[in-house]
Amino acid sequence: MRLNSPFRFAVYAAFAALFLTGAAWLLADAWKHPENGEIWQTVAANLLMLHGAVAMVMLMFLGALIPLHARRNWRVRSNRPTGTLMLASNAILVVTAFGLYYVGWDALRWWVSETHTAVGFFLPALFLVHVVLGRRSAGRGPRLAGRPRAEGS
Repeated sequence: MRLNSPFRFAVYAAFAALFLTGAAWLLADAWKHPENGEIWQTVAANLLMLHGAVAMVMLMFLGALIPLHARRNWRVRSNRPTGTLMLASNAILVVTAFGLYYVGWDALRWWVSETHTAVGFFLPALFLVHVVLGRRSAGRGPRLAGRPRAEGS
């Protein structure tokens, strides 16, 4: 089931903002050196606050997506593999974000951080595949070369 346009574009915007603020934070955090560290520390802190704020919005969107999109498409057996991976990846990001905020043990925190980063960088590719496959299965989007649309599309 396709989401209505305003909600779909809001989800896309929040998703993009999460990726961009997370990637920008990683860069700013890496650029914190003693000689110019103060400015990058401020930039990194602001990016992390923005990333967290957008994450709260995305949590609300995920809460809406489950009954409006995921559950309905599960019932009609539409796009299940990538949908399941999307839900699992988002669950991992939520749990690891919680861990990053609350875990104090450095060894565990490193694993939580690496997992959050890896899944965060993997998710945009999965998101794109999920959208393309969903549109293709509904006869609305890009096709793989040489594959005709289903009858009636």
